[in-house]
This record gives sequence, structure tokens and C-alpha cells, in this order.
Amino acid sequence: MVDFVALTTPRLVAPGRYSLDVPDGWQQGRGAFGGFSLAVLVRALEAAEDDAARPLRTLTAELCGPLMPGPAEVLVEVLRRGSGMTTVAARVVQEGSVITHAVGILAKMRADSTALREIAPPRLTPWNDVAPMPSGEWPTFAKFFEYRVTGPLPFSRHSSPVAETWVRLRPPCPKLDAAYLTALADATWPAAFSIMPEPRPVGTVSFTLQLFPPFDVVNPDAPLFHRGQVLVAADGYSVEQRELWTEDGRLLSLNHQTIATIR
Repeated sequence: MVDFVALTTPRLVAPGRYSLDVPDGWQQGRGAFGGFSLAVLVRALEAAEDDAARPLRTLTAELCGPLMPGPAEVLVEVLRRGSGMTTVAARVVQEGSVITHAVGILAKMRADSTALREIAPPRLTPWNDVAPMPSGEWPTFAKFFEYRVTGPLPFSRHSSPVAETWVRLRPPCPKLDAAYLTALADATWPAAFSIMPEPRPVGTVSFTLQLFPPFDVVNPDAPLFHRGQVLVAADGYSVEQRELWTEDGRLLSLNHQTIATIR
């Protein structure tokens, strides 16, 4: 049984220092898929600000290199703790090199509670009406996720660079939290794959995530709907917007990634 929370929770060894054992089997190419290392950093950021009234609101990260199976170190620094907002930096280091770096904003709810959402919700085909996608030639880590595709398939030469699929962890995550949503935001293939005729090696180099809590009212076993779209592509890099929605049409996260086509 895979315990995603345990796998992505680094162990405190000294103030601001954690140890991490990167498991085998979560690779995308040589290293673990980006969502794994980002989930680790989210848990480290949250540990530095242990205040339930200050949930993680935004995460900005750079994925500098592959995270290989084996030992790694997580370093955390509180940059500023204000009256309502805490800014924390964290990085994963392996063999002396920075693998992933992130800054998180953990903040209280503000007095201005104006609620707006200009992003139109997707038209959802019910989860149970869609067959699970077979693993096939997927990256290694994808065996831990269940996908039920409602949009174009990868490498189908579709006319638009979009990705639409239900997705969830299997077995279920014990709880739906910021770290799990961070991993889930990165668990689906790049939207550009839909217009490609065949696989090409790619990698996320920058990652920005906005989260919209609370999440404790969402069933951790519930599938979430991923919608991704390439906004711009040039010079071997594409900028993609990704969204995660609940079955009842609630937006949980908004993610922008810069993805490099390696060759």
C-alpha cells in the first residue's frame, strides 16, 4: 500500500533541515516527476508555519534538475512572518546540487471576502461514464494515478493543444491537502502532447500554483477534473495553464507551467 503522505513528508533533523528518502518508481524520465518534489516542499513549508489559520495560498517553484531515488536534503528558511502572512523558502538538495526550489505564501483570510471567478467551469462528463485509461507507454509514476480522459488523447494530432481528464491518486490519498493538490496539478501530461504525432521528452522548468482552500470538505478519494491548455509556445518552451475542479464545479487550483521540449 502506497502512503503518499508518508512518502512526501521529510524528517526533521535540525532547525530548518530535513532528510528525505526518494523512493524508486516515481520517475518521469531519469528523476521523480516534478509533482513529487513539489509536494515534499509544500509539506516542509507548512511545517515551518504550523498555523492552520495560514494555509498555503501560492507556490512558485523552479525545477532545476532530476530528483533521483535515494537520500536528499530539504532546507527551509522563513523569509518573513508578518501579522497575516508568512513567506517561506525551501529547496531540495541532492549530492550538493539544488534540484527544486520553491517559495510559498501562507496567509490568513482577509477581511475583504469578495468572491469572483471569471474562469468558466468546464462541461463535465461524469466520472463513471468514462473508462479508465490503460497505462501503456506512460511514464513510470503514472501507475500511481487513475486517468479517465474526456478530451483529446496524447499524440493524437488534435487541432488544439488541450488536455481534459479526470485524475486521482490510487490508492487514495489519506487526505486532500495542499501537497496532494500540488502533485495532482503536475500529474497529467502536457497539453501540447495532444497536437504531437509521437512522444517527445519534455520537462517543467517553472511552476506557479494558486490554491483556493478550504479542502477538508472534499473527499480525498474523489476524482478531480484537470483542464490544461497551452497559452503560448516558442523557442522550444510552452506556457500552459492548468486547472483542477471538483465534480460539483468548484475550482481548487490554478497552475501555470513553463515546459521545455528537451529535444
